[in-house]
Amino acid sequence: MNRHARVLPVLLLAPLLLTACGSEKASEEVSEKVSEKASSTAEAGRPSGSPGTAAPATDAGELEARAQAMGVAPELVYVTEAPGFTLAQQSVGVLGDDGFSATWVDGDTNALLRLAVDRGTITADTCPEQPVGDMSGEHTTCERDGDAWYRTGAGRHEYALPEKGHVVRVSAETDAVPRDVLRAAALAAHRPDAAETDRLLPSADPAPASPVERGDLPRYGDGAPDNHVDVGG
Repeated sequence: MNRHARVLPVLLLAPLLLTACGSEKASEEVSEKVSEKASSTAEAGRPSGSPGTAAPATDAGELEARAQAMGVAPELVYVTEAPGFTLAQQSVGVLGDDGFSATWVDGDTNALLRLAVDRGTITADTCPEQPVGDMSGEHTTCERDGDAWYRTGAGRHEYALPEKGHVVRVSAETDAVPRDVLRAAALAAHRPDAAETDRLLPSADPAPASPVERGDLPRYGDGAPDNHVDVGG
C-alpha cells in the first residue's frame, strides 16, 4: 500500500511537468511571432525606398565659400528638380548684384527651366510691373496661386514665390513647359544640402599664388616677335 502511495504522486506529477514545458515553449513561440510581426509592421510603415537615415545636412561653410567665390549671396542659392530635366552646369551664375540663377534642360525636348533668385518682393500691386523672365517692356498678367504668383508675358510663364527678403522664380517658354510641370518645379525649389551644393556650385579653390611657368617662352626679352630688319629693310 505504501509502495502504491509513493508511485502515484510521481505519475500525477509527470503530466504537469510536460504541460508546463509545453506551455513555456508555446509562450516563447508566441513571443517570437509577436516580435517578428512588430518588426514587419515597422518596416511596412517606412516610406518605400527610404534608407531609414536622415538626409545630409547643408554644409553651410562650403555653401558660403562657393557662393561667395562666384559673387552670389549664400542665402540666395536654391536648387530645384523636375522629371526629365537635368542641370546645365554652365548656366549657373550671378543674377544682378548678388542674386543666383541656373537652368535645367529636358534631354528629350530641349525645353529649359530657369531658376532665378534675387532680392526684393512681389505683391498684387508690383506683380504686373515686373517682367516675366527679365523680358522688359512686355505686358505681364498675374494670377494668385496659393502662396505663389503665376505670371505670363512675352511668350513665357513663371511661378514667383516670395520669401523673406527675396523672390524665387521658375520660368519657361509657355509652349515648351506645361503649367503643372512649372508649378511643381517652383514648389520643389529649396536650399541645397551638402551633396546638392557640390553638384550645383563650382569649387571655391583659390587661384594659383604665382603665375604658371611656360616652357615655350625665351628666357630673355619679353617674348615678343622679332621685328628686327636689316639696314634698308
